[in-house]
Amino acid sequence: MEPDGKFGPVLAGPILRHSAPDSLVLWLVTSERTEFAIQIFDGIEPLLDRPVADSEIVQLRVGTRAWLNLLTISPESALPHNTRLDYDLGLTANGSGAPRWIGEWAPHLCPEGRERPGFTLKSRLDRILHGSCRRPHHPSRDGLVRVDEELQKAEQLEDVPSLLLMTGDQVYADDVAGPMLHAIQCVIHQLGLYQETLEGASLSHSRELTSVANAYYHRDELLPESEFNEDLTERFFGGVRKPVFTTANAGNHLISFAEVMAMYLLVWSPEPWAFVTNAEPVDDPDELARYRNEQAAIDEFRRSLPRAARAMANVPVYMIFDDHDVTDDWNLSALWETTAYEHPFSRRIIGNALLGYLLCQGWGNQPGNFRELIGQCQKLFESSNEQHELDKAIHDDLIDQLFHFQHWHYSLPTSPRLVVLDTRTHRWRSEIRRSHPSGLMDWESLTDFQHEIMGEDAVVVVSPAPMFGVKLIEMIQRVFTFFGKPLLVDAENWMAHRGAASVLLNIFGHPRTPRHFVILSGDVHYSFAYDVRLRHKQNGPHVWQITSSGIKNEFPNALLEWLDRLNRWLFAPWSPLNWFTKRRRMWISPRLPEDREAGERLWNGAGIGDVRLDDEGAPTAIRQLDAGGGGTVFQRRVKED
Repeated sequence: MEPDGKFGPVLAGPILRHSAPDSLVLWLVTSERTEFAIQIFDGIEPLLDRPVADSEIVQLRVGTRAWLNLLTISPESALPHNTRLDYDLGLTANGSGAPRWIGEWAPHLCPEGRERPGFTLKSRLDRILHGSCRRPHHPSRDGLVRVDEELQKAEQLEDVPSLLLMTGDQVYADDVAGPMLHAIQCVIHQLGLYQETLEGASLSHSRELTSVANAYYHRDELLPESEFNEDLTERFFGGVRKPVFTTANAGNHLISFAEVMAMYLLVWSPEPWAFVTNAEPVDDPDELARYRNEQAAIDEFRRSLPRAARAMANVPVYMIFDDHDVTDDWNLSALWETTAYEHPFSRRIIGNALLGYLLCQGWGNQPGNFRELIGQCQKLFESSNEQHELDKAIHDDLIDQLFHFQHWHYSLPTSPRLVVLDTRTHRWRSEIRRSHPSGLMDWESLTDFQHEIMGEDAVVVVSPAPMFGVKLIEMIQRVFTFFGKPLLVDAENWMAHRGAASVLLNIFGHPRTPRHFVILSGDVHYSFAYDVRLRHKQNGPHVWQITSSGIKNEFPNALLEWLDRLNRWLFAPWSPLNWFTKRRRMWISPRLPEDREAGERLWNGAGIGDVRLDDEGAPTAIRQLDAGGGGTVFQRRVKED
């Protein structure tokens, strides 16, 4: 481990974010305040070679040795479409000396045979890579490594991805392996990430998180005893087990902002791992066995990080949150919101995760949407005192602003238009019972969405949860909800709320809805593709539901096969159960994975989705690329369902 003051200049990044002819956004974290120079080349011809202007940089000091930087470069002349452009970033510390370029401080980001990373601004969205659910300690390989492989071998223009969409659960703030939590504490210590006071728990300061008896695997026990907190433990910390789908793993839930920030550094960059010591900070035999099992998965994840980082430096990356970026079942129901937001401890935990999402994900999508919030972040980090502790009042005020922020969603004026939905903070709360799942978007947000797409010939929509999912699983969710137990099965789908489902289906039936409607989703830990049409409407839109999940996560394989087969039997075209589904106005034809087992419709394997679109915005190929190589093509079939 390098001694204090000897850190490399860049701790994470650059990650290539919003990219257009008139704007190039780069995200990175440095170990000291830095001045930058930018170079962009078309072959050997320099298109840009100058210092980055002060107006193009926002720097936030998040620790004594950690500066978060967002660079929004505005070229004097528009960058060309459809040609490979190389870029380089020069660093000058303390305003003196010659710049140090990427080949010196992050050579792992340069593609093989090239001196610099690069990108291509496509004139249309003709190839999209997409995926969700990147869980570091899952034993599968990392799908971002497959992204790197696809970038390395893309020699023809049509093979170059237009962008990479990360459609939710880029981090798991609520499901952290023991070795990852140890690594987080090492990074916090080495970088001096700012700490904070806490309220409503059995500890009063974030520094105590490393010393309390429940530091590993038992964080749900940090709440003081009370009847109210029994509900909080069950609803927020996932105190109930979830048969069929997942098991609650919130015992290592991230709590402080420093922990969230360290997590992002560790999942996106190999550099901070140099600060991590070898340790086994648990004594219980069962917990020690679990820790060692997780350590093996984390070690493999760490080994592949240089390639994952290279992928994110060489293609424009866009992101949107889902629940695990903040906490499991985030805003599931009105009752969940009341329980979680009215307690100061869980409110701070949620707020810190959302602050981390803002700084490390959301900001880079459309920087102009966040100027006021970033100004408040600057105020918060400048409030750090001699103990490197954030001001509590400013911190709480910023979290209030984050909870009321209305513009996490965004769209890009691409061809076809890309519309990314926020299905987490604009919920349509149940009018029947507060414990029932909320609609994924409220009426106002759905109306805004409809206005956004009306008149377009084609549109690509990112909905973290599939709009059209597996009927059997949705029915199981509905049954659990009926008996008042929605938390048992992640009862979150578009059809779970009558009002939201009705408005959504009416959007597809509107005469001015796009002719081609591609929906990209994740969330469910398996992959599938559906062709969707309106029944009894020959000129209705062509809709494709394409789901890719997870990047580094998988559904229990035997269980998925059982659900897949049972779903085919219960919801065959002749089945009367189809009349009890809200989407009975739609005709849905599942595409079949190539080389599937007999009747298989769902694909279970960590990796990345790959969609090719023609000039009209219709898919010409839908593939799932497995993280370990291979994959499948989803093939069109005859009408069904």
